[in-house]
Amino acid sequence: MINVKRKSTESEILVSIAPPPIADNYREKINTPIPFLSHMIEQLVYRWGINATVSVKLDKFNLNHVICEDLGQAFGKAVLEYLKRQPGALSFGDSFGIIDEAKAQALVSFEDRSNFFFSSKVEIPHFAETMLSEDLKVFLDGFAQGARSTLQIEVFSGENSHHIWEAVFRALGRALKNAFVTDPQRPDLTAGVAGKITYEVTEEV
Repeated sequence: MINVKRKSTESEILVSIAPPPIADNYREKINTPIPFLSHMIEQLVYRWGINATVSVKLDKFNLNHVICEDLGQAFGKAVLEYLKRQPGALSFGDSFGIIDEAKAQALVSFEDRSNFFFSSKVEIPHFAETMLSEDLKVFLDGFAQGARSTLQIEVFSGENSHHIWEAVFRALGRALKNAFVTDPQRPDLTAGVAGKITYEVTEEV
């Protein structure tokens, strides 16, 4: 199990990731102050097939933007640390997600740099249940930052905001599952040909 705690003056967030099989009570372990965000993380975890524990504590300001940004970064960091312990993982994956009229695609690649790109062929409703669609983008952007990954999301169809975002998170969950597939022929290879990137910092007076 990988445990990541992110703490600031605004929030204290704990994200734990444990390997499959997914537990019967996995939904009970995902707790955020935003019900729809919890539901989306449930979708991701279910499609990935791993176990995740999520808890969020806030200071006196219960701000959705802060929750989504901070939790996204912590969740992404936990995924990155989990990946580091999976020798031979492909480190890149893509998938589609569908529900009823909605279809989306997610592509993720772990290459030690953070990029988030979102596009849609349909208009994204302003709200999804009780939260802003913009804050769901903030969560995904935070994920890319924490995971040091490139994340691309494209929505192809959808009318109902709940369905649109559920398709997105279903796609991301499956894309992560594909990224963690191991290949015994590439135990030390990375997603890109640049390989593992290192930095050396020196100081002179």
